[in-house]
Amino acid sequence: MPLPRLLRLPRSFSGWTMAVFGVLAFVLGLVGLMAPGVLLTMLGFEVVQERPPGDYTLVYMAASSMAAVNMGVYYVFAASADYTPFFRWTVPFRLVTFTVFTTLVVTGAAPREFFGVGLWEGLGALVTGFALWREGRLLPPRHAAAEAS
Repeated sequence: MPLPRLLRLPRSFSGWTMAVFGVLAFVLGLVGLMAPGVLLTMLGFEVVQERPPGDYTLVYMAASSMAAVNMGVYYVFAASADYTPFFRWTVPFRLVTFTVFTTLVVTGAAPREFFGVGLWEGLGALVTGFALWREGRLLPPRHAAAEAS
């Protein structure tokens, strides 16, 4: 008897947007865990050879990279299950992330290369939102909304 498949390929355009984002988040999270200097350079931050006492940059990099790995897994699992409510939830929050990250760059708090992270989030949210709209799944069905109240 064959084992049940844990993961399926996405079955929708919106599912594919989630899977692609998830794989990228997972891979970049692994890069941050295994080679934080590489990720810092990609983001436009200075990489120093010796850190002074009280500098927790590498701890923060490990924590945010682990969060990216976990997020990548959530996105891939949601795409595999075609879990549309999760897809919907990500769109506004990824747009908020775009806004916050872009603001950090515009105000000079982050280097201009960091804008790529915000752009990745914003474009990803728009593409996922467009895919959900195209599929007629951007909003929950009326009966689901009525049952929730």
